Amino acid sequence: MILISHRGNLNGPNPERENSPEYIDEAIEAGYDVEIDIWYVGEELFLGHDKPQYRIPHKFILTRKPNLWVHCKNLAALTLLVNSDIHCFWHQEDDVTLTNEGVIWAYPGKQPIKHSIAVMPEINNDDLFVCMGVCSDYVVNYI
Repeated sequence: MILISHRGNLNGPNPERENSPEYIDEAIEAGYDVEIDIWYVGEELFLGHDKPQYRIPHKFILTRKPNLWVHCKNLAALTLLVNSDIHCFWHQEDDVTLTNEGVIWAYPGKQPIKHSIAVMPEINNDDLFVCMGVCSDYVVNYI
């Protein structure tokens, strides 16, 4: 099963550190993939959930791409990344979306379907039998 840290969190939400470059690296060093939130504004990349917060060079994504699941937070970010070899997706409140690599990403609170990534499955105690992975703030609980 693929274990994905949500914004760098391993054992619960940490809003002060989520999506910060150091926090993302800590999760990767601990052996997890990481879902990150990316904005593209004024020809620059930023990490951040609700707004562009941490400016990063494109190299940040390139050197970590095997471990990243990039949630594009604006259409400019999606336009930049969708045809690249960076694993990315965009969604709002759809039940599921497809990543640019064809992986089904299930919205939190929606029962995961076969071969999907269950996002925050602890919210509704989702049945994880059919999914290929989990993205959670509590990812250490799924080892």
